[in-house]
Amino acid sequence: MNVPFEVPFPIPEPLMGAVLAAYAEPQRAYHDVRHLADVVARWAEVAEENGWTHPREVYLALLFHDAVYVPGAHDNEEASAQLALRMLGAEMPEVDAEHVAHLVRLTARHGHLSPSDVTGEEALFLDCDMAVLGAAPDAYDTYERDIAREYAAVPPEMFAAGRRRFLEGLLEQERIFLSQRFHARLDEAARENLERALGLHG
Repeated sequence: MNVPFEVPFPIPEPLMGAVLAAYAEPQRAYHDVRHLADVVARWAEVAEENGWTHPREVYLALLFHDAVYVPGAHDNEEASAQLALRMLGAEMPEVDAEHVAHLVRLTARHGHLSPSDVTGEEALFLDCDMAVLGAAPDAYDTYERDIAREYAAVPPEMFAAGRRRFLEGLLEQERIFLSQRFHARLDEAARENLERALGLHG
């Protein structure tokens, strides 16, 4: 099987195949295999620099965190967590599937957590998913366009209002990134990207 990102430990082919198929669904413009490869790359950086307390569980949580993705649905994270529980129970019973599901569920609270709400490892996990906010301007702008494409079925004014609320909420947070590692490296760039997206520059 051709997996377009690093796989640091054995993962059964049926599980990986199901994950890759999920991220290849046609409704995805941002939450696709490219996003998966990006968050896995962030996992590898943290693994090399800091290390993970539960490296397999965190990695698997990243694989499953957007495995179920219906634009506009409010239960994507819970559905993804349930899928992880089922698949890991069948294919990787040695893994702490409940911990994986817990991490996946945390992603539903992006933008509503402070560092005191999570452990250090949870903070790093969540920041791997949010690192795109601090990407180079061209990459961030592509992210915004891809998110808009995913919500093409939503009336434009409704999407714009919801997106604005989300971005403004992030800007209002004292910390966009919960871990010190990502905060120190990406906070300034993220705030510049968000302000530009909101039309606050110039």
